[in-house]
Amino acid sequence: MATDTRGLSTEQAVRVRNLHRSFTKDGGVLNGLDLDIAPGEFVALIGRSGTGKSTLLRALAGLDRDVDGYGQITVPGAVSVVFQDSRLLPWKRVLDNVIFGLRGADARERGAQALAEVGLAGRERAWPHQLSGGEQQRAALARSLVREPQLLLADEPFGALDALTRIRMHALLRKLCETHRPAVLLVTHDVDEAIVLADRVILLDAGVVDTDVRVDLANRSRSDAGFAALRTLLLDRLGVDEEGRR
Repeated sequence: MATDTRGLSTEQAVRVRNLHRSFTKDGGVLNGLDLDIAPGEFVALIGRSGTGKSTLLRALAGLDRDVDGYGQITVPGAVSVVFQDSRLLPWKRVLDNVIFGLRGADARERGAQALAEVGLAGRERAWPHQLSGGEQQRAALARSLVREPQLLLADEPFGALDALTRIRMHALLRKLCETHRPAVLLVTHDVDEAIVLADRVILLDAGVVDTDVRVDLANRSRSDAGFAALRTLLLDRLGVDEEGRR
């Protein structure tokens, strides 16, 4: 089994060494993967379906402890996860969802502040079904960040949103990360999203890191020449052209 050391002091927010994850006897999903993420660093993880992106995220979140494997995982003690669906409890109001499991006499105050930070001030007593998809994801972000995580894991959190809402959520997430400074690992299938948001983009292939590039762009606009060049590089490594054809 993988050695999982959570909450230990480390110069890296995430340190993974020789991580293997296998669900069948036919082969592994992760095959000796190594990964480091620095405190406060935003890393986007891309790759074809089945290359181990979500498997890695679940391993870092401690959600697949029964999966056979070996290696070493070191993460901080405070880890939060945001999924593609908001996973709000439908029988609890929005504020109660945000502070669910949160301890302390000031929990409701902190929850209300978190909701205000994501643009949902005044919606504390709304039911989840009364929120739009984008608002539900805002509430999910508030629920994660109110706990002040040292590591935020996001598994395609904007995949179900329309294009305009996604753009707005990108700006919100960047702002929140600049304020709270967690290390972030974002799993996405969207190369443009990865470049817009991340400090580094990592591409997985066959269960290991295939490409690891730093996003050193002063301009994150899709019309920027540097953006276009990086996009072309990553699409080429994914084996697709600019129109998405393989």
